[in-house]
Amino acid sequence: MRNEVIITCAVTGDDSKVTKSPYCAVTPTEIAQSAIEAAKAGAAIVHIHVRDPETRAYSMETKYYRETVKTIRESGVDVIVNLTAGVGGYVYVSNDGELLGPEHGTDFVSQETRMRHVIELVNEGRYAPEICTVDCGPYNVGDGNRTYLSTPDYVRQGTRLCRELGVKPEFEVFDTGHLWLCQKMIAEGLVDDPMMVQLCASIPYAMPANVGLLASLVSTLPASAQFASFGIGRLQMPMVAQSVMLGGHVRVGLEDNLYLSKGVYGSNAQLVSKARTIIEAMGAKIASPERARDLLKIKRR
Repeated sequence: MRNEVIITCAVTGDDSKVTKSPYCAVTPTEIAQSAIEAAKAGAAIVHIHVRDPETRAYSMETKYYRETVKTIRESGVDVIVNLTAGVGGYVYVSNDGELLGPEHGTDFVSQETRMRHVIELVNEGRYAPEICTVDCGPYNVGDGNRTYLSTPDYVRQGTRLCRELGVKPEFEVFDTGHLWLCQKMIAEGLVDDPMMVQLCASIPYAMPANVGLLASLVSTLPASAQFASFGIGRLQMPMVAQSVMLGGHVRVGLEDNLYLSKGVYGSNAQLVSKARTIIEAMGAKIASPERARDLLKIKRR
């Protein structure tokens, strides 16, 4: 069991379903404020997606990330900023084998384009993230003909870019083979110690939220790795307990779950507070942002 736990709050995500929550943050100011409230509740890391303020749909525009990070940093609240770099991998196909275009939802782009906002913020020298995500492989996304693509060479390129930019990669593992690739990259010398892994469970039809499977994956991680795991919907809080029991950190937030209890919408701060209650009831304590930086070996921006 882990005695010191980092809480990550995934503030909004890229799915349209989150917009039905009255707590869904849309504008950069709203997203930043929700992240700040989550940090005050105990989150050491905030995982950020941004949205177009007019359409409410997900966006990868650097200007929205810049404004969001600027507001967080200038608030005086200490929290580690983790920006998504996973948007740009969705592919839709027809039952006839036709690759459907952007008008149908396909947004597939290069790995460098997926990380454009991170690259630009680092090059500007202000409001750069401390962490960004690298999605480690393909998986089907629910029923129908939607899939997510991230090839081994895309993952390697993302890892190299993170090293060049001085940003910690958080490897998003959605299935067992993705962790195999992470281990291969360690052997290739691409990953700096400690490797940071997010085990993403219960997304149909990727990796199920099965405690036996989770334990099996954890047993294959390098001893120095820092890992977290999460479940979606009603599995969010049970996965908090499971992750801590297996020696990991946790992730909660509206990206993965809208409800504090059955039928009751919750804010990001409320979800963090509930996770904190579980963690502390188990006899562990939450890690401060400064302690999280020490565990992950990252520097304050």
